[in-house]
Amino acid sequence: MIERVLLAVDDSPAALAAARLAIDLAKGWTATLRVVTVVADHEVAERLHSGATNRVDQRRMATASTVLNYVATLADRAGIPIETTQLDGEPAPAILEQARVWSADLIVIGRSGSPGAGQPFVGSQTRHVLEFADAPVLVVPPR
Repeated sequence: MIERVLLAVDDSPAALAAARLAIDLAKGWTATLRVVTVVADHEVAERLHSGATNRVDQRRMATASTVLNYVATLADRAGIPIETTQLDGEPAPAILEQARVWSADLIVIGRSGSPGAGQPFVGSQTRHVLEFADAPVLVVPPR
């Protein structure tokens, strides 16, 4: 039985499609929904310590917060209570760690990237989650 759904989002169309689907699934299953977004660490940015880098970091944090607020609004309209968490680090390992710690029954993630000829249909972070997840993973394409 699915009782805990972990939704990983960013500001991509696929992530927002995944959010809508995860909210519908959580509502249908009366499952708890936790929404996470990951603000990726960038070693180069950390080493530069310039004013421009600080502005980029501030924008990145603001975007993450905006995405979580948007998904929270969608869930509220559907009558689904959610938990939101902003994580730091590399996306796939952070998502996998959150799924393990929280004991997620299902991970929902958007399909990132547009495949070129002979290229996989999912991005490297999604592939990493698929390969190493302890729970089933639902990959949602953009609409």
